[in-house]
Amino acid sequence: MTKILLAEDDENLGELLKNYLKAKSFETDLFEDGEKASAGFRRSRYDLCILDVMMPMKDGFTLAQEIRTVNKVVPIIFLTARSMKDDVLAGFKIGADDYITKPFNMDELLFRIEAILRRVKADTKQFAPHVHVLGKYTFDVQKQTLQSSDTSYKLTTKESELLKLLCDNANRVLDRNYALKTIWEDDNYFNARSMDVYITKLRKYLKDEPDVEILNVHGRGFKLVV
Repeated sequence: MTKILLAEDDENLGELLKNYLKAKSFETDLFEDGEKASAGFRRSRYDLCILDVMMPMKDGFTLAQEIRTVNKVVPIIFLTARSMKDDVLAGFKIGADDYITKPFNMDELLFRIEAILRRVKADTKQFAPHVHVLGKYTFDVQKQTLQSSDTSYKLTTKESELLKLLCDNANRVLDRNYALKTIWEDDNYFNARSMDVYITKLRKYLKDEPDVEILNVHGRGFKLVV
């Protein structure tokens, strides 16, 4: 399920948007100010951010700049009552993917979200690296191999898929439920135990490389530290 960060200080509009997006099968976290949204972004993994420009504590432009220091590619859509050209240009200069002016049609927002996610998916497939360097090891996604100058492991499909997710989120938290739903398609108890077994196997493969570690992040998931 696509996960969206929604930052909107208007309580009524925020709840309306959150419920609408959930009805359209988007997992949505709502934050009522920029400070809380910034902290929320650092705690979890999001596929897209929708940011109101005018918010207390921290405005949307400042929030977007902070998000870009953590993640250069996550799509950002600005919501604003402003319509001045300078604001639109400022938003795109920061790195916005789209900009929609209040009041707006909910279906229009949905179309824009879906268009951005289709583009991101296509770009990810085209430009995703097939080889990751993990200290002395080289992980080849297509060949499902983990190799160093003196060691070579042939990974199973599940091991390879899990290590790829960790590499794609290197030095960030990989959400446990996201990994389960992506690889096992269900986050039930038995799949969770299975994933723990594969994490243990990956740690065993990488134990001779002190600069690479897979950490447990309590209540959240795992972090591949490189």
